Amino acid sequence: MISLDVNYAGIRLKNPLIVSSAGIVGYAHQIKKAEDYGAGAVVMKSFFEEEICREAPTPRFKILKRGYNGNSSSTLYSYEQASELGPEEYAEELSKAKSLVKIPIFASLNCVTPDMWNRMSHLVEEAGADGIELNVSCPHGVHIMEGRALKDEIKKALEATQEVRIPRIVKLSPQTSDPMIEANVVEENNGSGIVMFNRFTGLDIDLEKEAPILHGGYAGHGGAWAIYYVLRWISTVYPHLHIPIAASGGVTDGKDAIKCILAGATTVQICTVVILKGYEVIQKINKEIFEFLDEKGYQSLDEIRGKVTGKILSYKEVDRRRLYMAYIDQEKCNQCNICYKACYSGAIEKRDGRIYVNPNCVGCGLCAELCPRRAIELVGL
Repeated sequence: MISLDVNYAGIRLKNPLIVSSAGIVGYAHQIKKAEDYGAGAVVMKSFFEEEICREAPTPRFKILKRGYNGNSSSTLYSYEQASELGPEEYAEELSKAKSLVKIPIFASLNCVTPDMWNRMSHLVEEAGADGIELNVSCPHGVHIMEGRALKDEIKKALEATQEVRIPRIVKLSPQTSDPMIEANVVEENNGSGIVMFNRFTGLDIDLEKEAPILHGGYAGHGGAWAIYYVLRWISTVYPHLHIPIAASGGVTDGKDAIKCILAGATTVQICTVVILKGYEVIQKINKEIFEFLDEKGYQSLDEIRGKVTGKILSYKEVDRRRLYMAYIDQEKCNQCNICYKACYSGAIEKRDGRIYVNPNCVGCGLCAELCPRRAIELVGL
């Protein structure tokens, strides 16, 4: 019998998918909707101590699209910031959500003073929160925008909330030189787990106005492109920690979720994909995770967690022999010249109206990746 359930910081989840803190889970009825579509847990939209952050400007969303050769990448650029609710209202809404759902609910707190960290942690615990996510990494929050030292902020948050009995999980920022340092700080100060990562802080510029777009300042940005950074650091941190890791950033489907677990994640947070595709995508991702386990003959996610970490080669171990070169199928090639323009080693040349590969080919594989007709492949030497 295949099971998707996981143990996350001592809390049993029916599956690894957690809808992360955002406007899509700011109120009880939204949290119920996430449960109805199969979420394993929810992180309620963040409470901010800074009251000004509780009111977001309009508009506050923009989908930025860019790309090369017709291949576009997209970024969800947003300035949503905090829950609109004050301390008591936030706790009341959390309590209301707990009465409606059976899945775990994590409160997300973004505080700046020890007194408020302490007060809010007790308030949400009394309201029924199953755990707390300490949000010191909001891309347009106080800690990041004021340039505070995140190591110190993590320590202060964990110290100020140490009296509560529920798990305290720290959401890390990707905007540090070495996330391993912050991860160690969490474990050393009795944190229950980490989330890797919050969104990046970004800026886009309106060329007509020669000014920042939307609200006129920095904003958070994330999207499918972010997963490679997430996988890199989870796989680095996982072998050294004894606390669970929640992956967050770039997950769009079940394959992405499986990759995060192979890298070492216990749970997988999803946000942008739910915002853009609706709550129904939760069901789809769970189904794809199940199908992967079934196809591979696994019974649980525990069997694959961190499995890839032992296969990552160091720079000294990488095989650097020239083993391949490009081959062009002349019947498929339409002489579009994309490969000719891109080949930096001078290995692709034109003769008699056709394109060929000469012996200078270093086997880099770029031409095969760029060819729109799949007319190029790498062949062994």
